[in-house]
Amino acid sequence: MDLTPTPTEQELRDECREWLQRFLPWEYGQGLPPRFDDLAEEVAFGRDWQAKLATGRWVGVAWPVEYGGRGGGPVEHYIVTEELARARAPELVGRIGVNLLGPTVLAHGTAEQRTRFLPKILAAEEIWCQLFSEPEAGSDLASLRTRATRVEGGWLINGQKVWTSYAQFADWGACLARTNLDVKPQIGITYFVVDMRAPGVEVRPLRQITDEREFNEVFFTDVFVPDDRVVGAVDEGWRIANSTLTHERGVNPRQLVIHAQLVDELWKLASESGALDDPRLGPRLAEAFVEIQLFRLHNWRSISRTAKGTEPGPVGSINKLWWSEMSKRLHDTVMDVLAEHAPLWRGADDNPGDGAWQRSWLYYQASSIWAGTNEIQRNVIAERTLGLPR
Repeated sequence: MDLTPTPTEQELRDECREWLQRFLPWEYGQGLPPRFDDLAEEVAFGRDWQAKLATGRWVGVAWPVEYGGRGGGPVEHYIVTEELARARAPELVGRIGVNLLGPTVLAHGTAEQRTRFLPKILAAEEIWCQLFSEPEAGSDLASLRTRATRVEGGWLINGQKVWTSYAQFADWGACLARTNLDVKPQIGITYFVVDMRAPGVEVRPLRQITDEREFNEVFFTDVFVPDDRVVGAVDEGWRIANSTLTHERGVNPRQLVIHAQLVDELWKLASESGALDDPRLGPRLAEAFVEIQLFRLHNWRSISRTAKGTEPGPVGSINKLWWSEMSKRLHDTVMDVLAEHAPLWRGADDNPGDGAWQRSWLYYQASSIWAGTNEIQRNVIAERTLGLPR
């Protein structure tokens, strides 16, 4: 495999890096976004930043030009995402719309839906959330209970969703609801676009272990959704949802760069604390470095497949399983390097990172759950890659 970038790819990388060095509101690759105690302030900051990125056409790079993208492909998307992470630019506040739901509407939506929804996603004029998981249907989405009942001109939705990121700020939600009880579960589901400000929608933020509240419960009571907000055909939402999940579990250059940076910073921390000389920790630090390189190769394999027009398929599950478990091992090593400082939080004296390491450890405990639990990923790999029976 020749991993040398083409002149056009290198030109795009250089252009992106130069733009970020000019417009990033802190030192390129060194500074970090400010910490916000108020999530609403953080989201407002994120909207402003994403709007600025969109003016440079650095959001939705692989989207068609007519919807605000650059008309690039998966390699171009990978390059720009990697450069944003390397610069330590904040993550897109509208990333669910940009990375998951926008591509789904592009692939399965009508011309009217694409024209109505897509342009406002890139500049964070409208924020989207993903209304898939339920209290009794997480990774096993086929068991969802939210119902959509046919009425004149559309549908009435009743039910509950959970673990919905940024639902309290979202304008639109992509909702899976059951529309047919007379067929097997995977068939009788429909993909709806729901107005999050519509009567009957109730959002309740959930306090997380990190003391943050971007996750939510969402309740629907006779929420009306018109017919023109059904994406794809009625009862075919399962197939369309799998398109969304493929994007969610595919290549992840941002996580690659973030974890590579974490390993670099961990080595510095270990060097300063003397942990590098500890015969119990030294091999684990080396292992963390090697695992990052393997994660990079997983990403390159997936992006090569996608660039050739091959769907990521179960390879996305392999990537997700690998990096989520790698991340948890890495963060366990972090805590051991911190030693007596590990239990500390923000504001504590003599705490390296002022709680950032501890917050990261808590946050990534969920990495084996989001985007489909690792148990589900193993099932996908077993059935679709290894050909094992269900």
